[in-house]
Amino acid sequence: MTISKELDELYTNRGKRARVLHDEGKKVVGYLCCFVPDEIITAFDMIPYRIQGSQSEPIDQADAFIETTACPFARSCFNLALKGSYDFLDGFVAPHSCDTIERMYQIWRSNKPSPYNHMINVPHMIGPSSESFYRQELEYFIKTLEDWSGKKLDMGKLKDAVKLYNKRRALLRELYELRKANPPLVSGTEITKILVAGMGIPAAEHIELVRQFISEVKKGSQPAAAEVPRIFIWGNEIDDVAFIKLVEDSGAQVVMDDLCTGTRAFWDDVPETDDPLDGIVTRYIAIHCPRSNVPKTGNREEDLENRYGYIKNFVKEWGVDAAIFYIVRYCDTCELEGPDLREYLKSIKLPVLMIEDDYSTSTIGQLRTRIQAFLEMIA
Repeated sequence: MTISKELDELYTNRGKRARVLHDEGKKVVGYLCCFVPDEIITAFDMIPYRIQGSQSEPIDQADAFIETTACPFARSCFNLALKGSYDFLDGFVAPHSCDTIERMYQIWRSNKPSPYNHMINVPHMIGPSSESFYRQELEYFIKTLEDWSGKKLDMGKLKDAVKLYNKRRALLRELYELRKANPPLVSGTEITKILVAGMGIPAAEHIELVRQFISEVKKGSQPAAAEVPRIFIWGNEIDDVAFIKLVEDSGAQVVMDDLCTGTRAFWDDVPETDDPLDGIVTRYIAIHCPRSNVPKTGNREEDLENRYGYIKNFVKEWGVDAAIFYIVRYCDTCELEGPDLREYLKSIKLPVLMIEDDYSTSTIGQLRTRIQAFLEMIA
């Protein structure tokens, strides 16, 4: 089996590898959102598993517990749990990434509990007091894992876990570098598959697969340059290739992103500090996410630059021609953040298409017309 086919298999049959590890006696801890540190779970010799929804399956059970005006991604995740798709999880962890996830944690724990359940209260404001608060939350998280597992956390193993995940982050950034070429050596569709494949397997296994994939790509021939729009995707959860493939099939190249399942999850390393928890706190509290509020800086123009300057760097370095916002319906954080970001991107002359979607592949036909019209406009 080639590396590409192996990654396709992991993407398609999500949870298969984690189930095998669970059956072999490993504890598998499922979690939502990128504010839960994989390093801590891994340091306990457990397998972190990032919970995903399904854009192809209808939400047919969760709506009996959660209002239909709640985030469809969150409802889809809980729907899969109710149907037994996550019965292999030994633990369930949710951060207060948004109000829907916070409320859903209580519903999930009450109606489909795992042997271990925990909520991490992540502060929304960014500042010194937030770091202190988040550290206390992580210390409590560690204590509950110690109580449940019956063993103390080895700080040496936590340092090793930080190095392991930094190695994976570096490889994923190297993978993204391959998208700077014209045309990109790796498509957005391939990137999505690789990232999703890594959400349910041990980091060491994902590192080896990504390393082999990069090597395979570099040995291939360079395609001829193509004059098609290079697109930046911004939004929240994209754990299915359907939308990215739609954009690329419509005649564009998806070359960069700012997504919960994309760069937000791996772009910045954890500083390797004497106390590894210091570095973990510093890195995770600073994740660029619409749910986090940074202190206002200067006037309106300076404030927007402070908040979104990193995206301008993405746009410049990856040669982006336009942006598409993919916002899952009822996501208050992205709905509120979107207009400010659109204003900033327009100030740097970047065209923007805002799309609100139901987190379902059934809407692809409707979206195709809008995307094609947008691409024709910027061509």
